[in-house]
Amino acid sequence: MTDATLYPPSSYAAGRMSRPSWFARAEMWLDDRGKGAWIAAMVLSFIFVWPVGLALLAYMIWSKRMFSGNCAARGRDHNRTSRHAAFAAMRPSGNRAFDAYKSDTLTRLEEEQRNFEAFLERLREAKDKSEFDQFMNDRAAKTTTTVDPTDDAHPEPRNNA
Repeated sequence: MTDATLYPPSSYAAGRMSRPSWFARAEMWLDDRGKGAWIAAMVLSFIFVWPVGLALLAYMIWSKRMFSGNCAARGRDHNRTSRHAAFAAMRPSGNRAFDAYKSDTLTRLEEEQRNFEAFLERLREAKDKSEFDQFMNDRAAKTTTTVDPTDDAHPEPRNNA
């Protein structure tokens, strides 16, 4: 399957969909060919440029391609959809009322999150202050009990002469 059939020029030229990067296209090409293509790419990159092979091995382990059944079984549509889902939420829908509602809601949620984080910070500061005050009180109590001038902990030796 060629790049032109995966991403027809009319769809990304019209601005409906951006053309994926060379890395994403290479990843999809290797996924179409399965785990063997990934292993072959890793071995060849170790032979020719070992840091690239090491990076490819780390990527395969991180993305769970090394231990999964078949890379092609995941499906190109699922990978493409999950990559662009976050960006699709930020695009305008075309409905001005909904876009205004979405904007207001996101602004309100961001403000609530800032308020909650400020509350957590105040809570941490209060807990730290109470722990420090408790430490200082315990320390003061220890120093007053150990340095008591009326205490006869060390009596003078007696002369029995």
